[in-house]
Amino acid sequence: MNRQKEIEVLNEYYNSHDEDGRLAPRANSVEFITTMKYIKKYLEKGMSILEIGAGTGRYSLALADEGYNIDAVELIPHNIDVFKSKITPEQNVTVVQGDACDLSFIEDNKYDITLLLGPMYHLFKEEDRRSAISEAIRVTKKGGVIFCAYVGVDILIHQNYITGTVNELREKGLIDGDFNAMPVPEGLFFPQRKEDIDKLMSDFNVTRLHYVGTDILHRYMMDAINAMNDDTFADYMEYHYKICEREDCVGLSNHILDIFRKE
Repeated sequence: MNRQKEIEVLNEYYNSHDEDGRLAPRANSVEFITTMKYIKKYLEKGMSILEIGAGTGRYSLALADEGYNIDAVELIPHNIDVFKSKITPEQNVTVVQGDACDLSFIEDNKYDITLLLGPMYHLFKEEDRRSAISEAIRVTKKGGVIFCAYVGVDILIHQNYITGTVNELREKGLIDGDFNAMPVPEGLFFPQRKEDIDKLMSDFNVTRLHYVGTDILHRYMMDAINAMNDDTFADYMEYHYKICEREDCVGLSNHILDIFRKE
């Protein structure tokens, strides 16, 4: 399937999917809260920020609320419309349509912080994943920090996206005999393991700072987390922060955050 057909599949999905509300439930907010915590570790006043694949603007707008200037790129027109509808006069945010695989309209070495928090979920060809990483690095200043998110678990856990028996999944070409997710756009999301990410990153001149499971247990105890009161949720987050970089835990996470510095 060519890139244009992949984009058509994504447009169809996001035109009907409530991406804007995805992080609203308490359990789902663990991903957002954790990602923001790590972003803030590297933020300094006056830094320039680019978000590639900004969706409906959840991260961009949150950072704009804290006084940062944000440039955002998003592929899906529906998401851009929702994003623009939420921008207030006080927020210094620009959003344009663009593909993470080709940011040729952005100059080299421009941003202190680059967020690539969505595109890698949907890039099914290795050459496209490599292009997206390469472009994110190119537009980031030397010494700048890049935050790259992946879907980080095997496809059978994603029952809210893909349903069916094992045989049905295999017949559709979505998993192989070893339960590995197959890179086909019909699956919408392409889960990746650490060894895949390490291999992808091996040719780039970067230094990994953190490798984080941003929502490690939420898929397994979603109802319990949603039912927590504020004090219990604070305790849960304290525990989550203690395990979110543990090598024996990160692989359980629904979402992975790879954080690295451009050398």
